Amino acid sequence: MAAGKTAGMAAGRDSLEAAESGGEFAAQLSVVMRNAQLPSALSQKIQAASALNSAFITDLSACLAQDRHLWELVDKQHPLPADYVPSPLVTLTEGAYQVSRAGLTLRRDAAESLAEMATAARGGGVTLIASSAYRSYRYQEEVYNRNVREMGREAADRESARPGLSQHQTGLALDFGSIDDSFAQTAAGRWLSANAARFGWSLSFPNGYEAVTGYRWESWHYRYVGKEIAAFIDNYFDGIQQYALRFMYEWEQVKAPR
Repeated sequence: MAAGKTAGMAAGRDSLEAAESGGEFAAQLSVVMRNAQLPSALSQKIQAASALNSAFITDLSACLAQDRHLWELVDKQHPLPADYVPSPLVTLTEGAYQVSRAGLTLRRDAAESLAEMATAARGGGVTLIASSAYRSYRYQEEVYNRNVREMGREAADRESARPGLSQHQTGLALDFGSIDDSFAQTAAGRWLSANAARFGWSLSFPNGYEAVTGYRWESWHYRYVGKEIAAFIDNYFDGIQQYALRFMYEWEQVKAPR
């Protein structure tokens, strides 16, 4: 790990721990959880975790020290600029995984993680297929408008992001396999559900959480957040990416010490 990044994490951890010892952390935490609209059971879990030991504080600090685009909140209320293009983007080429069509790109760190994850999946007899990756604002506009024409705006809004609101524009989101509900029951779908977090990938739109994420269940849509943040999502937020990223967003909004 780079010295600057290590120093930043240490400074963030020290300031968070100082805030906790002064009683400021608890007050900060209460405000953030309220603003993030976490369910009461999850809020109680996080309060307990932060009160029992410093692991939550340390883990939060480590996550906030990552590239902010890894944990940037992109949803129906928090758009990306129309001119945002992630860098560097690399073209996905078949190897351990397959690609459904030529020209798919991801941010380099996500692509490297995909290769690592696909190699592990191959070891278990599973082949991952990358079906949709980075989309520009303009391309997402075309996708959304086509869905509106085909299914109507209300139905389209349940499963297709408007331009600027798509995780695909981050260059960190990837659709696997068939891009339909049947994917969950495939060998690849089951393998990803059990293993993706180990490689830094998180399911974006889980089953039963449409009221939280804004989109219906998409068993095929994963976002690369890095191993630290994926573990943070699983350990403290019951594996629900939206809760964790919203929490981190709100933490920054109230200008918590770092």
